[in-house]
Amino acid sequence: MSANPPQSIPDALSFFRLSCGRWRSQRSSHHLLHRRAEAGSSFIEVVEIAAQEPRLISIAEMHGEDPSRLVGGCRVTWNASMAWDRAGEAHDGESWFGLIPTDGRGRSGLLLRDRGYAETAPVAGHFAMDERDGLLLTTGYETMHSLEHFSFAGPDVRLRTSTVEGLSNTASFCVETRVMEAQGTGSTGAAEQAAAEPALSPLGW
Repeated sequence: MSANPPQSIPDALSFFRLSCGRWRSQRSSHHLLHRRAEAGSSFIEVVEIAAQEPRLISIAEMHGEDPSRLVGGCRVTWNASMAWDRAGEAHDGESWFGLIPTDGRGRSGLLLRDRGYAETAPVAGHFAMDERDGLLLTTGYETMHSLEHFSFAGPDVRLRTSTVEGLSNTASFCVETRVMEAQGTGSTGAAEQAAAEPALSPLGW
């Protein structure tokens, strides 16, 4: 595993392509209202989706955007459990999103989701890359606002910070490491292993 981050990342689509694959997320989440913290892990899988995919086109149309402006997107699945869960409670799901750049360079624009993470209704957020090629995602929900920052510490190590403000105020830090093929035979086994550990549900994309 390399300790060096990827060289220059030209645009957000390239950032998401580098994020494709299976990831193990180690997370520390701080609940500001309760002044308590949780720690755990989760399993995430990211798959690139072409701009011509009918489901991405329908997502753009659902948000009132021109599908011809899509440059691509991803499907994200996750499997996790939280330290404070009741018996039998689980956190897993799937979300699709498409990217529509607005700056001409593909470094900022709209991120259109078929469902949110802090809330499950379809939601449109914004993405922007900073001067160090980190990715910032902002999403406004009906009852809350989320802010996430992603960066690579190496090709197989990704860092994530997130805050949620609203009915529930939380701040989280994640270290995500890529799951290599030699570590498992498929996403199902890795997901089952994640579900058996104390884990935190990712906000994701």
